[in-house]
Amino acid sequence: MHRVLAASALAAAFTVVAAHVTAQGTPPPPAPAAGTGQGPTPPSGAPPPAGRGRGQAVFPAQQRPPGDPALIERGKALYSTYCSACHGADLRGGGMGGPNLLRSPVVLMDQAGELLLPIIHGERKERGMPALPLQDEEVKAVAEFIHDVLSRGRGQGAPPESDTPPPNSIVGDPAAGQAYFAAKCSSCHSPTGDLQGIATAVPEGKELQNLWVTGGGFGGRGGGRRGGGPAVSASRTITAIVTLPSGEKAEGPLVRLDNFYITITQADGTQRTIRREGDRTRVEINDPLAPHKAMLPTLTDKDMRDVTAYLATLK
Repeated sequence: MHRVLAASALAAAFTVVAAHVTAQGTPPPPAPAAGTGQGPTPPSGAPPPAGRGRGQAVFPAQQRPPGDPALIERGKALYSTYCSACHGADLRGGGMGGPNLLRSPVVLMDQAGELLLPIIHGERKERGMPALPLQDEEVKAVAEFIHDVLSRGRGQGAPPESDTPPPNSIVGDPAAGQAYFAAKCSSCHSPTGDLQGIATAVPEGKELQNLWVTGGGFGGRGGGRRGGGPAVSASRTITAIVTLPSGEKAEGPLVRLDNFYITITQADGTQRTIRREGDRTRVEINDPLAPHKAMLPTLTDKDMRDVTAYLATLK
């Protein structure tokens, strides 16, 4: 009985102590000031709490501390004077063929201009990047402007939102694009077949480039387009042929595939799931976009621009 009372007293003491510690802990953040709708001011130097004011910061450029507005404005003026002709006003590349800075590894890894400095001072002259007459502090200002643009993108590598439509600038070399097309694309596509008149159907450069890079809408050699313009073709559907241990074959559009099961849609519209029994169950996958997916890791900005310029001639 004494032990029970002692245990109860000890538990009560712990409850009192816990309540006291909670009461003495870190107080909750102060409530927003009346009529302002704003929360407490973050400490100086802290990263922006929500991607510069548009929801959760989701990539590194949005997690940087906000830059000095005066320095950013100075960098913007310098960039407009010395850089925009080659790299574009929104960093996506300009009329003189400079690379896209929004997805440049150098820009993404740079912190305060230290990686841009040697390039701007002539490190890559042999690659077409001339030395610019900018002082070190001016380079830092340009870098701050570039990082500010990246931080306001909808996603990593995307330009900031704008009411001004991007210029329809096609800056590639059509001859180089035709050579690339002949080497990499002609086994599936034809300028006199499925791509005939593609530039008339899709006159906007950005849309045309996105279309061919993703493989969206091309029917393949002999396929052609529907509705007077590029459209998603049935030939883009991933299909599978499954040969069971018994020799039975089942085939249709692929729904799901893992190491244990495969699910396909049969001709009558019903789905069938088949258990994979190691090598006894043979699975053949036909993905019409496999060549486009395999091409992406090696596709350069120049390749994209050149092929787009070539496709723009197919009126």
